[in-house]
Amino acid sequence: MTTEASEYDVIVVGAGPTGENLADRTTAAGLSTAVVESELVGGECSYWACMPSKALLRPPAALSAARAVAGSREAATGQLDVAAVLARRDSFASHWKDDGQVAWVTGIGAELVRGEGRLDGPRRVLVRTPEGGERLLTARHAVALCTGSRAVLPADLPGLAGARPWTSREAVSAQAVPARLVVVGGGVVGVEMATAWQALGAQVTLLVRGARLLPRLEPFAGELVAAGLRAAGVVVRTGVQPTAVRRDGAQVTVTLDDGGSLVAEELLLATGRAPRTEGLGLASVGLVDGGWLTVDDSCAVRGVAGDWLYAAGDVNHRALLTHQGKYQARIAGAAIAARALGRPLELGAWGAHAATADLTAVPQVVFTEPEVAAVGLSAEQAERAGHRVRVVDYELGRVAGASLAADDYQGRARMVVDLEREVLLGVTFVGPGVGELLHAATVAVVGQVPIDRLWHAVPSYPTVSEIWLRLLETYRDSE
Repeated sequence: MTTEASEYDVIVVGAGPTGENLADRTTAAGLSTAVVESELVGGECSYWACMPSKALLRPPAALSAARAVAGSREAATGQLDVAAVLARRDSFASHWKDDGQVAWVTGIGAELVRGEGRLDGPRRVLVRTPEGGERLLTARHAVALCTGSRAVLPADLPGLAGARPWTSREAVSAQAVPARLVVVGGGVVGVEMATAWQALGAQVTLLVRGARLLPRLEPFAGELVAAGLRAAGVVVRTGVQPTAVRRDGAQVTVTLDDGGSLVAEELLLATGRAPRTEGLGLASVGLVDGGWLTVDDSCAVRGVAGDWLYAAGDVNHRALLTHQGKYQARIAGAAIAARALGRPLELGAWGAHAATADLTAVPQVVFTEPEVAAVGLSAEQAERAGHRVRVVDYELGRVAGASLAADDYQGRARMVVDLEREVLLGVTFVGPGVGELLHAATVAVVGQVPIDRLWHAVPSYPTVSEIWLRLLETYRDSE
């Protein structure tokens, strides 16, 4: 077999949002860059995660917002047009075609290489092309692994192979609404997909092994989301898990550890993620195939000499969120360019080449009804980290802007204050539309804005953002 060889300054393996952003940074710095992709350019987010899932969730949220206000409530008397919702979802997934993303990659000056790439020693990537040939790429400066993660299925669940369960990919791309859907998992994918498919007409049962939903967030977030799901008609069961599954034609039977069983048309297993590092050739550079990649704050892979191998996005397990992967890509791309050009790196906290936010200021929105928006540390995480904190809670529905946004607005806000420095360590909002409140909180946490200065950040009246004033007043009055 003839192997074609090519040399570049930088090789990026994986053309999802992380890989695209990293390539953008390196090409902007004048470094020749090749991007290797075995599936669709644009990655998981564009076709099987962020964009199609939020396209499914937005119509129910818009209808709910209309029905929450007297006057518009009387006009919003119809039901969701399922065909229109799915068609709009398909358009946001570009009908699972990547022409537009390909044009973007080539437009920044990078070269797209189609095929499965794997490391073949230091600074070498061997690509098996769709035609069955091989192409050897070598990098003068860096190789960046941006291959993301995949859904994990419980290998020890009897009957799984024949049950044809949904993963997150099928859950966001299905072309028909199942009459009944069983969702296993109380994390973000589980609660968002339960929300979406219940709104589209499925009867959804959500099974959660633990005691609460969204266990990594403040406890009240999971409680309010569970209440919202139940109000929408979802059956939420905690402390239970499947022990076996069996598909008979169009139906799947789920046997539970409490002795009961459920029958549905589809089963979604939202039970975690694993790195896409199998077959990536990690052993050729002294690493272990199949595992998460440990990196420093510049996203250089630990255990590999020479600072030439980087890993950004889900694959390094620092923060499995699209926006954090893109953030890491910007950091890694800047670090690669600085090293290539012989410039010093700023590796201290909040430096230009240090992904500091991964550790202390990760923002996240869960697009359920109600929404959850959080950044930084929860109260439990802050205390576990040794901080002396004060927790400040306020009912969002008592804010004038919230009462205008929806009749009987229900929600809650919390800020976690570091008492030693009087700055915010974390903020959580739960309520309709709170995702748009989050960036102000992110700026406050990242900027370590003192409480005394926050008093001068005047919220416009009457907006929901007045919650900031109410939280500060509550903090003052609790001293």
